Amino acid sequence: MDDLLNLTKTAVGVASVGALETRNRGRTHEFEGRAACSIYTRYRPKDYERLIGGSLYWIIKHVITVRQEIRGFEQATWKGKPGWRIWLAPDMIPVAPRRKRAHQGWRYLKPEDAPPDLGGGEADLGDMPVKMAQTLSRLGLI
Repeated sequence: MDDLLNLTKTAVGVASVGALETRNRGRTHEFEGRAACSIYTRYRPKDYERLIGGSLYWIIKHVITVRQEIRGFEQATWKGKPGWRIWLAPDMIPVAPRRKRAHQGWRYLKPEDAPPDLGGGEADLGDMPVKMAQTLSRLGLI
């Protein structure tokens, strides 16, 4: 679908992709018959329908490092306040590291502005320390 959108979100208090994976494992439940992990947001994006099937790109230490597919949205209460649950596929897909200022909440990210996925396999770069990925990215090596 050409009109899909993505989101960026800062992984607050997270030092690495591994730490984000650990945190998300504790948030994994079933959504529409499939495993999914959830995060909360106060406001549902206006273009939420165009986000389903897109991705949430995580910013860790000012660098976009991984993404998760957005599976859906659901009204929820969190800490006694109304809001929205964003359901994400549990799989984290490493992307080419890209510097991005941290921000509160989420921001839209057009597909043409999204960093490309990195290949997995033996040399899975998603497990690379963030600082190393930043350096290699600045040098144009990844």
